Amino acid sequence: MKKPLLSLHLNPDDFLPATPDEKESLVVMRKSVNFWADGLRRLRKNKVAMVSLVFVILIMIFAYVLPAVWPYSYEQQIQGSENLSPFEYGQTELAAKEAGESVFPHICGTDKLGRDFAVRLMMGTRISLTVGLVCAALVLLVGATFGAVAGFAGGWVDNLMMRFTDILYTIPDILLIIILATVLRERLKLLAEKPGFMWMQTVGPNLLAIFIVFILIYWVGMARITRSQVLVLKESDYVMAARALGANSSRIIKKHLLTNCIGTLIVTTTLQIPSAIFTESYLSFLGLGVAAPMPSLGSLATDAVKGMNTYPHLLFLPAVIISITILAFNLLGDGLRDAFDPKLKN
Repeated sequence: MKKPLLSLHLNPDDFLPATPDEKESLVVMRKSVNFWADGLRRLRKNKVAMVSLVFVILIMIFAYVLPAVWPYSYEQQIQGSENLSPFEYGQTELAAKEAGESVFPHICGTDKLGRDFAVRLMMGTRISLTVGLVCAALVLLVGATFGAVAGFAGGWVDNLMMRFTDILYTIPDILLIIILATVLRERLKLLAEKPGFMWMQTVGPNLLAIFIVFILIYWVGMARITRSQVLVLKESDYVMAARALGANSSRIIKKHLLTNCIGTLIVTTTLQIPSAIFTESYLSFLGLGVAAPMPSLGSLATDAVKGMNTYPHLLFLPAVIISITILAFNLLGDGLRDAFDPKLKN
């Protein structure tokens, strides 16, 4: 039945039941997926992020697996093998080869004390990666908790907590890092000599000082990001429903607010890792990093500066590893942001 052309009545044909063919054409062919599955699918399509992930895995294998099977230790000094070029042998090793013994080559040469530089690169990468990963996790814990409490509480509590973060923002980072690292290192050395704190000598007072410095400084950015997310999420219907059912504030923050902004927190934490690695590197370059003989990429670069004209590979190799590591984590963080940020979904 068709209506007249100039009629204002509704067309009855528009209300006829849909045919099986019409119903089939409206079926969504792609199956429904959750937030994480959809994010991983988008991440796998990002070739740059996947290549960066491969580099991150290779760097971790280089730092955490290879030192266990390497024939040299990072503190082992070999007499007569000082300042060797890559794949060069010292006098003691040449004599051992002439005697028929098997000698593993120094792939990256040795330093001025006759220590294999390849294994020192591995251990230096391990220290820098450990600092980056642990500090990023601690910054996530402190910053997310502070920002979630400030955003959920609101009012004068939010204003007071955010003004405190504004004060920290006004202090120059480099100056504050150097002062805190110097003071904390000396304090922790004295504390590690007491009977109840002997465990600090295992970790190292310098490394503990770096962890504390990062917690005291870099949590501010994480707190601001978390607060902005919580301010939006706390007005959601499911938060109102949780309040109506009698859930307390701590449960709402843990189970509802932080859970729903976990994607943003993961991306921000991933981008925090290269910042921590870079900061540890220049602290070690300034002599405020880990104590000898434990190496880090920054301390290896510091030791190699004086002989850069004679032995440039000792400076070039740690600099390249620092650059590759920071670039890989930055590109991976960008890929995670593109994959898990709901505002960027197409």
